Amino acid sequence: MKKSLFLIAAYLIIVSCQYNGRNLQVKTLFTPKVSTDTLLHQEGTSIKTRFNPPKGFVRLQTNNTSFAYYLQNFPLQPHNAKVHLYNGELKYRQDVHSAILAIDVGKRDLQQCADATMRLRAEYLYQQKRYNQIHFNFTNGFKASYAKWRMGYRIKVKGNSVTWVKSAKPSDSYASFRKYLVQVFSYAGTLSLAKELPSVTLENLKIGDLFIQGGSPGHAIVVVDMAQNQSGEKMFLLAQSYMPAQEIHILKNPMDTAISPWYSSKNLDELRTPEWVFTKNDIKRFY
Repeated sequence: MKKSLFLIAAYLIIVSCQYNGRNLQVKTLFTPKVSTDTLLHQEGTSIKTRFNPPKGFVRLQTNNTSFAYYLQNFPLQPHNAKVHLYNGELKYRQDVHSAILAIDVGKRDLQQCADATMRLRAEYLYQQKRYNQIHFNFTNGFKASYAKWRMGYRIKVKGNSVTWVKSAKPSDSYASFRKYLVQVFSYAGTLSLAKELPSVTLENLKIGDLFIQGGSPGHAIVVVDMAQNQSGEKMFLLAQSYMPAQEIHILKNPMDTAISPWYSSKNLDELRTPEWVFTKNDIKRFY
């Protein structure tokens, strides 16, 4: 009888240990240990609902009309989705992302790194109807203002000379807005954006800020969410596009897989992401 009870107990323990296909340690017969991996909620449909802050950290509360709120609540593709390029092919590396933003990449090899950050900023301002605040500088310094574009002016580029030409009817349609962005992506990039934006210290890092190095090539990534603990340490999530143009995705943290995809501000002199290395002096902020 004792032997039978022992076999039954052993069977129940084995069943419990195979729960969710994981080898879990069992404290009691009927209460298998729950996985400690609570950072990811696979069913979450937005950045805020997909990723939980690390233990001891609280997600920053944001105003519902702010750029920070817009990014925190940005919709995501389903968990385990793969990153696609502008031409529909798969990105060569599928090991750098934790999630993919639900926004198109376009049909041309234009929406790369800096362009993706400008796309998110412009989409937010367009949604808020803050049209006069949508403007980006070309590499030669020309200010491409959407307010001018929506009045019917178009950008004429001849060599290094750029001028406005009145050649269309006034419109603030989304289709026209996207054509404006194509122009911006064609003549702006990390070099121009890094020059245009003011610098920010790591201590003052906010959601929506960029880590950016201007160059050919350079790279840019954007902070899409943040959390903080009582001692002031910050955790943040980062998103990027890359070369060639590809879907915007949230980066894994190769420096600390225990908190990935979150990154910590603690003792952060060098920011190592899966495909680029930044420093704490590379932080910029949209106007």
